[in-house]
This record gives sequence, C-alpha cells and structure tokens, in this order.
Amino acid sequence: MANERAPETTMDVNSLYLEEVFTDRKVGMIRRLTPVLPSGGVDAARPVLFMGQAEIMTNMGPVPLNFDLPGPTLGDAAAGFGTAAAAAIEQTVRQIQEMRRQQASQLVVPQGGLGGMAGPGPGLGGGKIQIP
Repeated sequence: MANERAPETTMDVNSLYLEEVFTDRKVGMIRRLTPVLPSGGVDAARPVLFMGQAEIMTNMGPVPLNFDLPGPTLGDAAAGFGTAAAAAIEQTVRQIQEMRRQQASQLVVPQGGLGGMAGPGPGLGGGKIQIP
C-alpha cells in the first residue's frame, strides 16, 4: 500500500534539458534550457526554452517568481524579461490578495460548537464570532 502513494522518482530520459543560468546581478536571472538526448547531445527536434526568475519583497519577506520568456534566443528572452516579470508580479499580487480575502472571510466556530443556541453559556464562547 505504501508504494501506491510514493511519488514518481524516475526521470524521463526523453525529456532531459541542460540548464544554464545568465544574470545581470541586478534584476534577476534567465535560465536557458537546452533539450538534450539521453546520450547528452543536443536534441534539435525540441525547442530551447527560456525561464525568468526574480523576487519581489513583501511584508512577509521575499517571494520568488518564475515565468516563461518568449523568444528563440537569449537576446529575445532578455528583451522580454521586463514585460514577463511585470505580468508575473501582477499575477502574484492578485493571488496574494485573493488568499488574504479568503482567509479574512473564514468564520471560526468557537470551541465546543454552538450548543443550545439559547444565549451565552457553556460551549457558546459568549456568542462571539471570531474572524482570523
């Protein structure tokens, strides 16, 4: 039974990439993922991929961002970095705001349940609703 829940730990030898990192040491990093064959040679049948990486600072600390960069060359990926990073920041901010909204709207039932509902008493927690 334990094996049914074990995560997949084998690598797909037909989906291997060589990873290279480029940075300007200011804004972020660009990862170039070059497809390779199981032998280690370049797989010309698959496209080279570019991924951008950056961080935004929040009141809870840095949040890493990872996003796709369009273009077939490193220069194209670098030229599109700003636009793609801005879109990733906007999406992340929306997700954080939505998570905050959902957390703020959760009602917490006091410990002991609602009891007899006949006013404050044992198990009712004084009739107060707590919002985390």
